[in-house]
Amino acid sequence: MKRSFIREILESVDCETISFAGGLPNENHFPVKDLKDANLKLYENSKNLQYAQSNGIEELRQQIAEFYNEEGFETNASNILITTGSQQALYVIAKNYQSKDIVIEEPSYLGAINTFKMNSMIISTAELNNDGVNIDKFRFAFEKTKLAYLIPDFQNPKGSLYSQEKREKIARMTLENNAYIIEDAPYTQLYFEKKPKSISSMIPNNSLHLGSFSKTLSPSLRVGWIRANEEIIKELTMIKETIDLHSCSIAQYTVSNYLNDSSKYKKHLQKLREAYKTKMEFFVKALKKHLPSFEFTKPMGGMFIYGRLKDVDTYELVQECIKEKVVFVPASQFYLDKKICDEIRFNFTHSSQEDVEIGLIKINSIYGAFKNEENLIT
Repeated sequence: MKRSFIREILESVDCETISFAGGLPNENHFPVKDLKDANLKLYENSKNLQYAQSNGIEELRQQIAEFYNEEGFETNASNILITTGSQQALYVIAKNYQSKDIVIEEPSYLGAINTFKMNSMIISTAELNNDGVNIDKFRFAFEKTKLAYLIPDFQNPKGSLYSQEKREKIARMTLENNAYIIEDAPYTQLYFEKKPKSISSMIPNNSLHLGSFSKTLSPSLRVGWIRANEEIIKELTMIKETIDLHSCSIAQYTVSNYLNDSSKYKKHLQKLREAYKTKMEFFVKALKKHLPSFEFTKPMGGMFIYGRLKDVDTYELVQECIKEKVVFVPASQFYLDKKICDEIRFNFTHSSQEDVEIGLIKINSIYGAFKNEENLIT
């Protein structure tokens, strides 16, 4: 297991560093006033400061269930477990499947990889393409593991979006093998054109669907959830009780009070999508202008642009970039055993337009010098 490069970077960079590394939402778009009002409202009842249910306060679980129901994905409050962010959700699930085999996409989210390793899970991989996982390779592994971890919507790190055809194939495969998928969906609401249909909605009893308010409201709230059948939720709740009894109820009541007017949240999401699409378009233009050697696919949502600087070890490159106060994530961090890699993940949501241009110009200059010194992958 290796420590997250991204967390290390967040600790070590200073305010002068231009960072395209962390998956940071833009704080200029946090609904500060509405969250403040929602937070103050909870203090009107002192019972809100008491211990809460381990599976989460009922009001919030019902509100989240209603979001699923609006999409035709039948869900009750009893199908929801509130967690301290999606990262805790992953840990609770991994603890439940401790020492089991699992297949994941490659590349994949480092936080999930580390969590599975920490719980002695045996990991197989299937190559991830721009329209989803390679079905043949996935099928070969999935028929053995009966358990998979997928990020179908604007994947971290690749930003890819599964095609409807692949979603349906994976759903059928899951039922045919009496298997389960863990569908991680922190970026689903950040679509630019059309909201994708989850795989979990096709197989509600054979899936664990993870959601979070970190990317849409505020990461500091640390409010995430798992949607699964009631039997699995009961198993996971018992595990969660050994960790923290319950997630912060002050944060839960704040989110619940905010969601009392669901139209407010939906308007906020629409504004966020528009803002992030604009930021993505600017970043794409800046890449083509200032880092023309970078090969990438334009994302349809989410927070990341992923691609490659051919033949250059981007881990070594970023070490030089850090010295010049600009940073990105070298994609070797997202593979199980790939020590040398020429791929990069850029976050496009957080930086200002000025910083995007300055940062990419710096990276291109360092990249040119790096190539001239013959630091090429051979």
